[in-house]
Amino acid sequence: MITLKSDREIKGMQAAGDIMVGLFHALEDYIKPGITTWDVDHFAYEYIIAHDATPGELNFEGYKYSTCVSVNDMICHGCPSKDILVKDGDLLKVDTVINYHGYLSDSCHAFVAGTLAPEVKKLMEVTHKALYLGIDQAVVGNRIGDIGWAIQNYAENEMGYGVVREYIGHGIGPTMHEKPDVPHYGEAGHGTRLKAGMTITIEPMVNIGDWRSGETADDGWTVRTLDGSLSCQYEHTLVVTDDGPKILSSFDNDFDAKYLWNK
Repeated sequence: MITLKSDREIKGMQAAGDIMVGLFHALEDYIKPGITTWDVDHFAYEYIIAHDATPGELNFEGYKYSTCVSVNDMICHGCPSKDILVKDGDLLKVDTVINYHGYLSDSCHAFVAGTLAPEVKKLMEVTHKALYLGIDQAVVGNRIGDIGWAIQNYAENEMGYGVVREYIGHGIGPTMHEKPDVPHYGEAGHGTRLKAGMTITIEPMVNIGDWRSGETADDGWTVRTLDGSLSCQYEHTLVVTDDGPKILSSFDNDFDAKYLWNK
């Protein structure tokens, strides 16, 4: 079932998104070579709790951590570990959910520890642009397939990268995963029609090489690229409105000026 959110509910989700963004800005300074991915998770947990919120991922379907920290060829669901030491040049994707008094925000941001290599910079730029091309299609009257096609056409057809098929965006609200499903590939003009009040995540995972993922790791969660190539992800929670898509997890309010929800 797809639920259309009221202004009160969207305001609550925006408040959760504000905490999320504060966390990501704090992680910009915190992430550096020499820490572990467990350190990142612990830092996030302490930040979220200190801001009167709870980590939505913690204990979700048995998951034991507050964040997913996916490094380099990890596509998603990277389990934080004291054994994973962050090295210079590593690409970290930190994905988490903030639960603020029952209102949820889901977002992922990519960080580089230390030196930014040219191929990593380009992958981050392509993934970020793909996300916003998808967001631009999240308008009343369009269909879910329009979002996926915009992302896939740019990342794969124009840039020659691979868009992961197995893991997709989704509706979000009182629970973490609601309808509709939001794939990052597809056919324009197909799928669920978008209506004002829908709240969804768009979260493309883009690989430098093959789009396919390998087997899930022994921890039951971590997923890597099939060919060992680098993978990047960015994600926003947004609401479809009569005035276009409005991002509820904006990392850069200047860049996102036209996408901000200001009611």
